[in-house]
Amino acid sequence: MLYHLFEWFKQQGINFPGRQLMEFQTFRIMMAVLFALIITLIFGKKLINMLRAKLVGETVRDLGLAGEQAKKGTPTMGGIIIILGIIIPTLLFARLNTVYVIIMLVATIWLGAIGFIDDYLKLRAKRMAQQQGVAYKKGDKDGLAGWFKILGQVGIGVLVGSVLYFNSNVKIWREYTGNPAKPEVITKIVNGQPKYFVESKEPITTIPFVKNHEFNYASLLPDALKPYAWVLYILIVTFIIIAVSNGSNITDGLDGLASGTSALIGVMLGIFAYASGNFLFADYLNIMYIPNLGELSIFLAAMIGACVGFMWYNSYPAQVFMGDTGSLTLGGLIAAIAIIVHKELLIPIFCGVFLVENLSVMLQVAYFKYTKRKYGEGRRIFLMSPLHHHYQKKGYHEAKIVTRFWIVQVLLVVVCIVTLKLR
Repeated sequence: MLYHLFEWFKQQGINFPGRQLMEFQTFRIMMAVLFALIITLIFGKKLINMLRAKLVGETVRDLGLAGEQAKKGTPTMGGIIIILGIIIPTLLFARLNTVYVIIMLVATIWLGAIGFIDDYLKLRAKRMAQQQGVAYKKGDKDGLAGWFKILGQVGIGVLVGSVLYFNSNVKIWREYTGNPAKPEVITKIVNGQPKYFVESKEPITTIPFVKNHEFNYASLLPDALKPYAWVLYILIVTFIIIAVSNGSNITDGLDGLASGTSALIGVMLGIFAYASGNFLFADYLNIMYIPNLGELSIFLAAMIGACVGFMWYNSYPAQVFMGDTGSLTLGGLIAAIAIIVHKELLIPIFCGVFLVENLSVMLQVAYFKYTKRKYGEGRRIFLMSPLHHHYQKKGYHEAKIVTRFWIVQVLLVVVCIVTLKLR
């Protein structure tokens, strides 16, 4: 909003000190981080007090973990703080007529609504048990039905995939070596020499660590089915969003773990978005240039600031939990942004923490069922899943586990940033 307001001042010839600041993307990025921090720090405390007054507290199952009973009654649904910290700075400082900003704002509200409904239904089940004088036990059937949650994630996956495939404003620039006199050819002067480009709309992604590093999803189909490549692309986008969103949800089990991990991933995606959205950086790094993508770095700056500000209250010992309202949203946003910047094949690396947490649950369940059928008694690979609970069972302090997971995440982020030049 402020960007467009200052643009209107410019068109009206109204000048005053600082008017041109909004024209600089780097300034708006820094302001988005700052405002997200201010919003989460100031309004976060008020929201926590409101949630505590409304008795929106977490119910903790007795899993035999150190310090778990101390968490009982801690306010949940704190993901609302993160969502506000993302949306408000983005509305203030981003160009709101950019397709990437619009789709991410829609995704934030959509995923936040799914998580909020899930958290609310769990809270309602708890209150009903209290009214009936029955001991409440937290269970998997208290919140939103699993199929309905997946249906909601499929919905945003289809929406994101459809917009990225069909919207005329979603384009990339491809270097052109043919006749530069054609009207569709775009000429740019690079180091004193002309370079020629054409706008392209193809379902492509970036292959890490490979010199010719682009892969077209349509190549997976026979020639007769290539006109239906959009179906394959939307299916891939939907699968990625569901997988990463649920991976983030599973990771959110220790104070500060999901929020800190998401902030680190956001820094890396912000670098990718800014580089791909800046022609000079994209040309230097030999990566695809995506017009208007730089505005997405403002959204990411707000997401980073919101996650860091939320950690003020979510770090050990947590004063608030993000709940599904936050964890489902952050995972889905990370997946959608990775797809927008064409870096989805790097997800197994930079979302390595989410992936390992997810795999630990899948392996634990599969192995338990297999051994129960074979030996009549279920056996376990880990002391407990997800993986962070395994280390708790081994006697590690919660804060130490979170810090070490953050260190691993930093290493994964650095590896991904290195892929910008290591090919």
